[in-house]
Amino acid sequence: MDILGPIGPIDTEMAVEFRRQGVLGRLLSGIHYILPDPPVSAAARLFALPAHDAVDRISCLPESLLGNIVSRLPVKDAARTAALSSRWRGVWRSSPLILVDADLLPVDGTAGARADARRVTSAVSCVLAAHPGPFRCVQLTSSYMEEFRGPLTRWLELLAANGIQELVLISRRWPLDIVLPATFLDMATLTSLYLGLWKFPDTADLPRATSFPNLRELGLCGIFMESKDLDYILDRSPVLETLYVETNLFKLRLRLVSQSLRCVLLIGCFFEEIFVVDAPSLERLILSEACIPNDSCTKVKIGYAPKLHLLGCLELDPGTQVLEVGNTVIKGTTRVSLSTMVPSVRILALEVCFGVRNDAKMIPSILRCFPSVETLHIKSGDTDQSTGKLNLKFWHESGTIECIRASIKLLVLHGFRGDRNELAFLRYFLESALALREVVILVATSFTSIEEVQSKVASLRFSSALVTSCSDPEGGYTRSIKRGSNFSLGDPFANY
Repeated sequence: MDILGPIGPIDTEMAVEFRRQGVLGRLLSGIHYILPDPPVSAAARLFALPAHDAVDRISCLPESLLGNIVSRLPVKDAARTAALSSRWRGVWRSSPLILVDADLLPVDGTAGARADARRVTSAVSCVLAAHPGPFRCVQLTSSYMEEFRGPLTRWLELLAANGIQELVLISRRWPLDIVLPATFLDMATLTSLYLGLWKFPDTADLPRATSFPNLRELGLCGIFMESKDLDYILDRSPVLETLYVETNLFKLRLRLVSQSLRCVLLIGCFFEEIFVVDAPSLERLILSEACIPNDSCTKVKIGYAPKLHLLGCLELDPGTQVLEVGNTVIKGTTRVSLSTMVPSVRILALEVCFGVRNDAKMIPSILRCFPSVETLHIKSGDTDQSTGKLNLKFWHESGTIECIRASIKLLVLHGFRGDRNELAFLRYFLESALALREVVILVATSFTSIEEVQSKVASLRFSSALVTSCSDPEGGYTRSIKRGSNFSLGDPFANY
């Protein structure tokens, strides 16, 4: 697989090893998707004033505006502005520090990756020592932290002392045997924290008074930790709004007890249990590309979440994922009642193999739990263990499904192949839906052609059906955390 560049330097020897093992390469690639965009322009560079224009207009700008300009430059160029003139001498030091260590890498890339990392480490130490603070944003992704334990501890102490607001800290070590210094737990000014490829410090003996009173965004990628450690940091983040977990390498139970959480995204993860206990502000719960080991199962339990508007992607394989609403485990034979309904959900995403009878039998029961759904996404999974064909009679015998009859306005089928089981469900859906306005069919291009599907869909005689190819060749949902947490996007699953 390709190793994505923005994470930092990878030399040829390491790249070969990553491709052989696959694990670390996948993790680094995953981190690429969750890191927030740095608040500086990597393309911004300083240029000398043209000879024919002798008027220095920029230096006449107010101090605050000059600081704003400098803060948008890569840190090397920002620090070098002090040499422009006496007017600029103190601008960089008086502006909140923004440091992205990837900007300190050599542009030509001729040196070896580890040699580059050592130079970056030295440069980071110089920058942090030279700037009096405060520190607005620091992203450290390009050093081999196992070689620099002393500097890392000092860096974290400086960050804590200088009011760090946004921190990205990524290790590059495999296996994950480096314990992240507990110093980061003293950063009470943090508003955004992303950690990748670390062993989380044991929280059992840490002081109870530790807290992140300003933390609004937390991203964890490939972190080795225990459930109690995750509980520890969540319990001490009273204004946390967004939680990301990417590719966890551990068995966890996630209990959501938070007055502030609005969005939880779990990408490529395995949790034994995800329990929404008391989350009155929670609007989005997204589980994408769940990685469930053999003979394991994830329980998704929804308790108190009155504002839960979007839920996905529930897998309808009862052997790998179980939905529990209130105190009732939802099965294919469950008689749904008011206590098993989540009426707040308007956007629902499901994953189902129509060719597996037990999976398909879950659809009516699950949909009855969400009577107010207006947009339904279904990812049609492929299987080599088909357990029979499900015709129109099968769906009619399942009875009336209220959300299909009265509330669903948009149906999106992802990874559609046009086989008989899919078409039978689609025919039943179109016959039953009274509020339906639009159907979008995203073709799994690796299996069939758009023209073939169009001819099959045309026989259903639904005029507002759009058949198109999916941006994901496997017909999957978006795995972008940035889309999932972007509330300006009404439907982050609409990646067509």
